[in-house]
Amino acid sequence: RPLQEIAQDKHWDVDDLEEALLAVQEFDPLGVGARDLRECLLIQIRAMSGDHLLLKKFVEDHLHDIEKRQFKKIAQSLKIPLEQVGELLEQLRHLEPKPGRPFSGRDAQHVVPDIYIVKVGDEYNVVLNDDGMPRLRVSNFYKSMITNGAVGKDKEYIQERLRSAVWMIRSIHQRQRTIYKVTQSIVKHQRPFLEKGVTALRPMVLRDVAEDIEMHESTISRATTNKYVHTPQGIYELKFFFNSGIDSTDGSEALASEAVKQHIASIIDEEDSKKPYSDQAIVKLLAAKHGLKIARRTVTKYREILGYPSSTKRKKVF
Repeated sequence: RPLQEIAQDKHWDVDDLEEALLAVQEFDPLGVGARDLRECLLIQIRAMSGDHLLLKKFVEDHLHDIEKRQFKKIAQSLKIPLEQVGELLEQLRHLEPKPGRPFSGRDAQHVVPDIYIVKVGDEYNVVLNDDGMPRLRVSNFYKSMITNGAVGKDKEYIQERLRSAVWMIRSIHQRQRTIYKVTQSIVKHQRPFLEKGVTALRPMVLRDVAEDIEMHESTISRATTNKYVHTPQGIYELKFFFNSGIDSTDGSEALASEAVKQHIASIIDEEDSKKPYSDQAIVKLLAAKHGLKIARRTVTKYREILGYPSSTKRKKVF
């Protein structure tokens, strides 16, 4: 919020607010209290030892050009060689655009699997994790009260509570049975994944599992929400296995969308950073290497989901 607005609302002097803000900006971590990215970086540059006038100019006047990767324009404006622009960029990479990030407190979440897929010999067995499940039973004391003394409204109340307790226990057991059956179906459909990993994942949607275990899709969807399975390939949310497929060019078996994403990630990770692949080039590579028939817009969508920028932004100039 602009200081002018704060001063007007609170009837404070703008100069006093500016002075207070400058004091805040001297706090740790460096960059706290900045009003935008440019100011955040300049605060950190001012705190560096030595003379960094060129780096300050670089940030003050060319932050937008840096984002657009217009390095030749920057070199011409600052009257420096293109290689020196690369050196300034390297200095910039040592600054923290989000100074509060180390204090975010977002610790890694420890996931306890609800079910295990364990290989025994040549077969895969499904084992429920009962350790985290509450061991519930209806109290004999309250059951006995119905036949030994409780009358009228007291008896009705106890009967209603007992019915609720029995219903809850049955629901928990039913949910566990559903998870067990779903995981058995996953084992049946996804053996290649269990053997080789994500790149071998087959297309599988809720309807496939629903038909296999003869349950309604909505029941399966509710039962698998936020439920995790431990597999030989790692821990995955059960819903990870429900994904559409990409057709092959030769009419052979389609590949799951998650497997295609893995192939795209591998292509980008292994590319020449000075000659990154365009999305259209990735389309051709997927067809040539994996026999996949995929649209460029789908590659773009998956690349963005994976967090990779476009080829122009991935290109390493220096």
